[in-house]
Amino acid sequence: MNNSCLMISALLVIAAAAFAQGPAQTIKLPPPDKTGGKPLMQVLNERHSTRSFADKKLTGELLGNLCWAAFGINREDGRRTAPSARNWQEISLYLAMEEGLYLYDATEHALELIVAQDLRKLTGMQEFVEKAPLNIVYVADTQKTGARSGDDAALYLGADCGFIAENVYLYCTSAGLATVVRGMVGREELAPAMKLEAHQKILLSQTVGFPQE
Repeated sequence: MNNSCLMISALLVIAAAAFAQGPAQTIKLPPPDKTGGKPLMQVLNERHSTRSFADKKLTGELLGNLCWAAFGINREDGRRTAPSARNWQEISLYLAMEEGLYLYDATEHALELIVAQDLRKLTGMQEFVEKAPLNIVYVADTQKTGARSGDDAALYLGADCGFIAENVYLYCTSAGLATVVRGMVGREELAPAMKLEAHQKILLSQTVGFPQE
């Protein structure tokens, strides 16, 4: 066997081993770029929803910036880029990608694998959700609302989720990405696929990707 054949065989072995290992259990995101972007007034003028996405993956840098802009830690006391009622920080970001479903850990600025399966199709009822590289699912932990319950708690959960979703809109507009927030989610089917518990409630989903050219 010549050197070329040996090299090809070695590469095939490496590729097979990587495939067998599956998606990474933890993805450490690059530090966010806190200095770039378009001026705020320009971003507000250009902000809009898009429902047509290119079949192109987001880079690690874009994912890191996106997650931090959405609900990352921006102060030493652990407070975040979006407000939350009584600082409950009850909203979690689950990222549905081709590689699997990941949970954003703001403290470590990392993604933790929850399900090694492509759940993008389950995150919405529109055809584009399966093609777009990322669907963020906003999940509220109702145990963190304390004595608040019923309509009172729902009001705060909705507001807190809206703040984060708007941060995503603003970042996407600044970075040249496309996004749309969606309420049409098959929650009864999606929740068990995400391995959510009874106290975790799916609020909205938001699709992110490159605009279709």
